[in-house]
Amino acid sequence: MNPPTMRTLAQVDAAWAWAPFEPGTDGAWDLTAAVHLYRRAGYGATWGELQQAIAGTPAAAVQRLVRGGEGSDTFEQQMADAAEPLLGGSRIESLAAWWLYGMLQTPHPLHERMTLFWHGHFATSFAKVGSVELMYRQHQELRRHALGRFGDLLTAIARDPAMLIWLDAATNRRSHPNENFAREVMELFCLGPGNYTENDIREAARAFTGWELRQKRFTFNRYQHDDGLKTVLGKTGRWSGDDVLTILLEHPATARLLTAKLFRHFITETEEPPARLIEPLADEYRRRDYDTAWLLQTMLGSKLFFSPLVRRQKIKSPVELVVLLLRSLEGTTNYFRLARDVAVLGQALFEPPTVKGWNGGREWLQSASMVGRLNLVWALVSGTDPEYGNKGDLTSLLARQGIDTIPAAIERLSLLLLGEVPPPALQVKLAAAAGNDSQGRSAVDRLRYARLVQAIAALPEFQLV
Repeated sequence: MNPPTMRTLAQVDAAWAWAPFEPGTDGAWDLTAAVHLYRRAGYGATWGELQQAIAGTPAAAVQRLVRGGEGSDTFEQQMADAAEPLLGGSRIESLAAWWLYGMLQTPHPLHERMTLFWHGHFATSFAKVGSVELMYRQHQELRRHALGRFGDLLTAIARDPAMLIWLDAATNRRSHPNENFAREVMELFCLGPGNYTENDIREAARAFTGWELRQKRFTFNRYQHDDGLKTVLGKTGRWSGDDVLTILLEHPATARLLTAKLFRHFITETEEPPARLIEPLADEYRRRDYDTAWLLQTMLGSKLFFSPLVRRQKIKSPVELVVLLLRSLEGTTNYFRLARDVAVLGQALFEPPTVKGWNGGREWLQSASMVGRLNLVWALVSGTDPEYGNKGDLTSLLARQGIDTIPAAIERLSLLLLGEVPPPALQVKLAAAAGNDSQGRSAVDRLRYARLVQAIAALPEFQLV
């Protein structure tokens, strides 16, 4: 199928969609394509990273994102060491600040993005768990399996103390089975609505009896476990909780739900993914024992991913907004203040609002939050906010790249943040937004560049990813 003839996903053929992207035949592998890849699959990229990407092949860039950059393992250990002093505290904001630091500084941004994806999928909140240590331990399980096999992640989270508290599974007794975890593991984590019955939930809840917490650790109490026959999804046996997880993984609906959810996260959220696009990937995902790295590499390296159909088809979450901005501009920040401001915009890390996580999409762009987004961009880049301070000097960044005029800054900042140079008429408006100051040269440069970044951030193209 010729890509220019396609207008909706309904017209896309699966064989074409998931074939590897071939530069020249399927479109250009250029700065615009590289920015699209790094905005969607990472958290933006510096000018140097973009130049490295387009000097190679798209397949190499995708593989680098999936595998991580040099020093990824060392960085993971440094992050674990930095978290240790926080675990005895009671402020989840400290852990949120720690994670934002990791997102910004990591050499493996796709790993961070997938950790956040699974945090929304297995949504658990400090509001009920009440322990920074337990939220961190769950986070570590998400990190450990973020790009691994979903079955390993599911097993780890099913035993996770924070999850057991969150869904009341720690009090699941043989005489009074609690159905909360059994319901959510079917509805939200694996099968999706319509693929199970209320009786399946009741029977699965019996299988999970005896799962308890002792001294903040998972333990199995065989005296509280119902060892009788149970029928789950048409299969009968003396099932344990692990047996139920295996039954869920064997059901094709699990692979379809996960593939569709990852499709909406990485491809497009504006159209419901057609079954004929999802099913081939889901079947292979299940056949490969839920190898998430394989699935992402296939999606991100595909003809569909680089086609015009999926460019700027997702609204940035608050976390995406700030981390992408700061990574692209090579800035640092006050992470404690940033965690608080991101929460005000609707995405408090470690505190998703419901068991379904964050709804996302258009809910990120309510009128009040749009003003808040632009105010936060200004605070981060202007150096005028006393709490954020002068953490990212745009003047120095652009000077290192040989840029010291507003027209050149418009071109470079637009390429970094949008992936393209705006048309002349818009460039004129952006230059006007940058303004004319009569202050000293350094103040003029910084404030004008900051106003320019804020004007770019106000464009619809920036709010989309």
